[in-house]
Amino acid sequence: MATYAIGDLQGCYDELMRLLDRIHFDPGKDHLWFAGDIVNRGPKSLQALRFIKALGKQAIVVLGNHDLHLLALSQGNTRLLDRDHSLDPVLRAKDRDELLYWLRNRPLIYHNQKEGFSLVHAGLPPQWDAQTARARAREVEKRLRGDGFPDFCLHMYGNQPVIWSDKLKGMERLRFITNCFTRLRYCNQRGRLALKEKGPPGSQPRGIMPWYAIPGRASRNDRILFGHWSTLGYLHTDNVWALDSGCLWGGKLTALKLKRDKPPKVIQLSCPGASSPKSSK
Repeated sequence: MATYAIGDLQGCYDELMRLLDRIHFDPGKDHLWFAGDIVNRGPKSLQALRFIKALGKQAIVVLGNHDLHLLALSQGNTRLLDRDHSLDPVLRAKDRDELLYWLRNRPLIYHNQKEGFSLVHAGLPPQWDAQTARARAREVEKRLRGDGFPDFCLHMYGNQPVIWSDKLKGMERLRFITNCFTRLRYCNQRGRLALKEKGPPGSQPRGIMPWYAIPGRASRNDRILFGHWSTLGYLHTDNVWALDSGCLWGGKLTALKLKRDKPPKVIQLSCPGASSPKSSK
């Protein structure tokens, strides 16, 4: 039995199939952890969703910003349109409601005590350790899975507030939590989010840095896997592993074979594509 953590797919179903062939994936024994953004922009979001859903308990998926975008579109929020129409096949599928219900019941963070890793899509603010992050995630997950789902989808977008406070309430509180788990790349030492910065490290203004590089961050003793940052590429540093290596943009699709007491083994598949990693994700 093996466990593999896999970076952002964004509809690159064929590349996923090739990667699973390479690692000799056995759906009867092996487990796959997906770092979010299963859908959007790539050619086969519907096939990717159907395949991963069919894996049942053999697959763990955390929600990414593009997954939430699909859910928002399904509830009539067109603030960010599906400009390339890559999500149309999902929204028109005969099993649309079943797929969307499954997706909205995925977590924002997954922790596995046996393997000793936590999985998120984007990042954690420096004030939160993994245990605190799981508690904050449950607040949003409850809304996604309950009667407040349509309203959440209509008001989820926005860059405010930019810093955490226990006094935050309502949609402002939920939006901050959601932005951290699904959009965070940079912040300052106080945890002030810089959501407009999307380039690789070194391109950001003075005073902000990658979330994982904040000195003394509360999650520094937690082993964290994340995706979301295609311009960063695969990276292992500071007890974190970045898994989005830009498959959609002609980069690579990355898998880590996880073992609690050994360094993860990196497996990468080169992906044909017409463009290089962009900062517009």
